[in-house]
Amino acid sequence: MSRPTVQYLNPPTLSVPTGYNHIVQVQSGRTIYIAGQVALDKSGNLVGKNDFAAQATQVFENLKLALSAAGATFDNLVKVTTFVTDMSQLPTLRAIRARYYGKNAPASTLVQIGKLANEDLMVEIEAVAVLPE
Repeated sequence: MSRPTVQYLNPPTLSVPTGYNHIVQVQSGRTIYIAGQVALDKSGNLVGKNDFAAQATQVFENLKLALSAAGATFDNLVKVTTFVTDMSQLPTLRAIRARYYGKNAPASTLVQIGKLANEDLMVEIEAVAVLPE
């Protein structure tokens, strides 16, 4: 298998990003799309009701499991979209995601929304990864 060709770019004409990259350019590889992951354990039980840190940690653990099932790791992420119900939790989110992301953080979008699929959920992350062909 050849290694995917992925470039992480932060041009000087854009602001300095915090925990992500502005541009991820993929020239080759196999693309993996991961549905939005929430704070549910394997049995479908909510982890961390009213506890953003516990929920975010479960979401990243679920992402790790999903990536692994496809033969990938956090080093293969190229794009994530994060939905939160409370933007004031951003420092907590940043601290937790820093423990998981590889040497190159993916391009990222963060959105605050009114409610997720279950009213007790506080964070959801969908992801795109690239693996060798």
